[in-house]
Formats: sequence, C-alpha cells, structure tokens
Amino acid sequence: MRLVWKSLDKMRCLRKRSTIPFLGFLITFLLFLNLYIEDGYVLEGDKRQLREASVHPPSSERYAHTFRDLSNFSGTINVTYRYLAGTPLNRKKFLTIGLSSVKRKRGNYLLETIKSIFDQSSYEELKEIVVVVHLADFDLVWCENVVQEITRKFAHHIIAGRLLVIQAPEEFYPSLDGLKRNYNDPEDRVRFRSKQNVDYAFLLNFCTNLSHFYMMLEDDVRCSRNYLTALKKVITSRQGSYWVMMEFSKLGYIGKLYHSRDLPRLAHFLLMFYQEMPCDWLLIHFRGLLAQKDVIRFKPSLFQHMGYYSSYKGVENKLKDDDFEEDSIDIPDNPPASIYTNINVFENYDATKAYSTVDEYFWGKPPSTGDFFVIVFNKSTKISKIKIATGSDDRQNDFLHHGALEVGEKLVGTKKGKQCSSYITLGEFKNGNIEVQDVDHKISFDIECVRIVVTASQKEWLIIRSISLWTTQPPSQ
Repeated sequence: MRLVWKSLDKMRCLRKRSTIPFLGFLITFLLFLNLYIEDGYVLEGDKRQLREASVHPPSSERYAHTFRDLSNFSGTINVTYRYLAGTPLNRKKFLTIGLSSVKRKRGNYLLETIKSIFDQSSYEELKEIVVVVHLADFDLVWCENVVQEITRKFAHHIIAGRLLVIQAPEEFYPSLDGLKRNYNDPEDRVRFRSKQNVDYAFLLNFCTNLSHFYMMLEDDVRCSRNYLTALKKVITSRQGSYWVMMEFSKLGYIGKLYHSRDLPRLAHFLLMFYQEMPCDWLLIHFRGLLAQKDVIRFKPSLFQHMGYYSSYKGVENKLKDDDFEEDSIDIPDNPPASIYTNINVFENYDATKAYSTVDEYFWGKPPSTGDFFVIVFNKSTKISKIKIATGSDDRQNDFLHHGALEVGEKLVGTKKGKQCSSYITLGEFKNGNIEVQDVDHKISFDIECVRIVVTASQKEWLIIRSISLWTTQPPSQ
C-alpha cells in the first residue's frame, strides 16, 4: 500500500490530463484488493454511548491511521458522533433514510423534507423506517437552532426511535485546504463538493447497522405516497438478481437505494477520493467496480427535488424530475420467478428485463407462430390483475401483432426447465397490449405460470415493454 500512496503523491505533479486515467487505475486496484478480503463488520455504532469522545487524537495522526487501514473496506470508520436528538434502537429496521444538511444562504427545506418522509408513510410503514439527519455544518449555533426546531416539530418520532439527528465533529474531517482543482472548478466549489463527499461518508458509516437497506435523500425532497411499499415491491421482484444500487429518482443523490452491508465500502470509497470529483460521479465508479454495469432505475420516480436554491452559494437550482408521481402509485407485485422464451434475443435485452419493475424491456427478433414467453413462479400464487404492454414510442411497429395470454398449473420438469402442463387462455392481445382484471375470480387454481403465446408470425421485431402482475393479498393484510 505504501507504494500506491507514493505513486499518488507523484501523480499530483503531473498535468491535469493524466489525473483521470490514474484515478481509474487506483480505484480499480483498491476495489479489486478488497474483494479478496474477508468481510468483518465492526459494530461501532452499538458501542457509541457517549455524545462526544473525551479524547480526540490529532487529525493528522488519525488520518494516517485511517489510510493505513483502508485495505479493509468492510470495517466501519472510527468516528465518535455527537447525538443531537434521539438514540438508535436495538432492533434493525427494514430501511434507513439518510439526509445530510448544511446551512444555506437562501432557503431551508430540511423540515419540509422530514415532514414529507413521515406524512407520506402509513402507520405500518413508519414501524419499518428510521430517518438519520446528519447536520454537517461546522456552525454549532446553527446546528443547535435546527435541532430545537426538529425536536419541537417531530418529538413523537424521536421518542419512537424513528428519527435521529447526529453530527460528526469537525476534528474528524480531513484537510479541506489546498485541494486538487480537477475540472478547473474554483477553489470554493472544490471545497464544497469535497466536504460533501466526507459528509456523506460519515453519514453512511453511522447507518451501517441500523437496517437491512439504506436510502439516500437530499435535504430538499418531496416523497410520493407510500413510497416504502413501492420500494419493498421492487426489492421483492428482484430477489435472486444481483444489484448494488437501485435508483428511484434520476436527479443527483436523491432516491439511491443500497444494501446496508455495502455501506462501509461506500463510506471508505467516498472518503478516500473525496477531493477527486462530485459524489454522484464517484457513485457511478463504485457501482461499476462492484460489477453492476447498467443503471437500474425505477419509474415513476418516488422522490422529487423541491428546492429552488442550492446549498452551494444559494444559486438557483430548479431541477425537477418529470418522472415523479406524488399520488399513490399502483405498483405491481411481480412475485419472484424464472423467465423463459424461445424468441431470439437481441444483444442484452434479455427476457428478465420485461418482468423487471425498473425501466428496462425485452427485445427479440421476429417471432413465429407458437413461440412463447413464459414466467414460472418460485411459488404458486393468486393473481388479481395482469397487464402487459409491448412496443415502444421509438419502435412503434415492434409490438405483438397476434398473441394470447395464458395462465397455467401442474408444474413439471423438462429439458428446457420447468413448465406448466396445463394452461387456460385469458384473452387475446389488442394493439400489442392486454389487461385482465379479477383473474383470481376467473381462475380456480393457484397460478404457477403466466405465458404469452405468439398466434401468428410477424416480420417486425418484438419489444415486451412491461409485464405487470398484482397478487391477491391475504385477508390478514
């Protein structure tokens, strides 16, 4: 590792055009090294009982130690946090929602954001979330005033363990002076975005052991109604598939979902390269280095940017996510399943993408009579509604011209995988689409397969844009 850091020091003297290739090599080397190191989570958060450490080592000594240990990306960073409001519960929740906030020159949206997070959740959903606010400004008077406002407006959530307010003391931050000016950014801009990376790193580090999943929001965001239920449906539908980050907004660092087990690595990653580039660019590198090549983004977006002024100098920032829908969204359940088709697939537009609840689709070469696309559930289930859309705005002729929708039972093993031996037709496609309501009233058995059958050959290619299934909820729910 010493050789790596010596190389890094030398590279700072080279011209700017060499910075990015070297950074890519260094990131790759460190992540590659880490993949071979046994994971060992340090339950640092469970040991922090004091609001402040009685003794803080000098910043330079502490960071020398930190960088020596960066080969172990799986352990948490040794930071003693100030608890400004609330304390963690012993029980892990389903989701932690993290926010980092600093004093703004114009506008303040933090309280509105916290209110939206809670107001747009049902009573049952509130039991499964914890919100962590990192007040990352070094102005302690401002922090105290914000804590008073939060405590006054959200006392019941703090008492219930649903809201924590923390701060990483300034002495734990690396130097924010004399930073590298990549991309010709002015010094104050480099300082702002570099500190922001460290703010997020310390927030992620704190949240490692609070829940199974982690959602990053910004402090000027509005939520859609029952966003947690939508998140859970998407997560369930992707069981068995690998992912590092799923996106529920296309803007900035809003609505980015992670497994909590990945937070220590991400925290170390942001801290190591804090002065190189903005956090949303670093996230792309992190995702790719952990072998998630493509963006996985859910539509419609569940979170909307609502601020008009940026936390950087109060400049105007009126960006809006035009895929956002605030009212209750009828999210399909899409229970876990295996997908099979004998239609020739084009490039990487494979069959599973039609069944995904994110913005993907299946694309195949011209199908022939008798070709099929079948979904085989991991467990038989009761289906209330099926909705399938083919074609796209860009390729309007690539829809299913002639096809039927079937549901099946009596699963048997074949050379090509599991298939149902008995099917019933629910209806025919019209203009490439089909929607069938009250399926559970029309079918007496629990469904094990859903199949699309091509009933006439076509010259056009076939896009299956979305397959959406809604299950029948048990009476207890």
